Amino acid sequence: MRLRMDCKATVNLGDYSRGCKTRGDNQAADHDMGCEEKHTPFGVVNEDSGSLHQSFGSSAKTSDFIIDSLYAWGACQAPEECARVTHTRTMLKWAKSMTWKGVHPAVQLSRTAYEKGITVAKDAIQAVESRL
Repeated sequence: MRLRMDCKATVNLGDYSRGCKTRGDNQAADHDMGCEEKHTPFGVVNEDSGSLHQSFGSSAKTSDFIIDSLYAWGACQAPEECARVTHTRTMLKWAKSMTWKGVHPAVQLSRTAYEKGITVAKDAIQAVESRL
């Protein structure tokens, strides 16, 4: 099985212009200031089957978020166009409507708050690296 995974740029939710066409009301704010919600997308693609799993974190883009997203992806494996995003529900619905190789993704939202600046001890990292 060949997998790809990636964290993308944080998405500010609100009436912001993203330089592309929108559906419905085309009014946009002048600047991305005063954003009430932000989400970071993380995805895992199985290149063989085309299945895509996306997690959206509402906290910091940390290694803990990535690991939790990978666990969520693993749990889902057991059973086997531009748009202006103004609400979390819209973002998730839009992500679910995407396809890759004709397959819709599994999408979830994480509300876990991740702390920045937490590091892993060097010997713990070396133990993991020795198994790779």
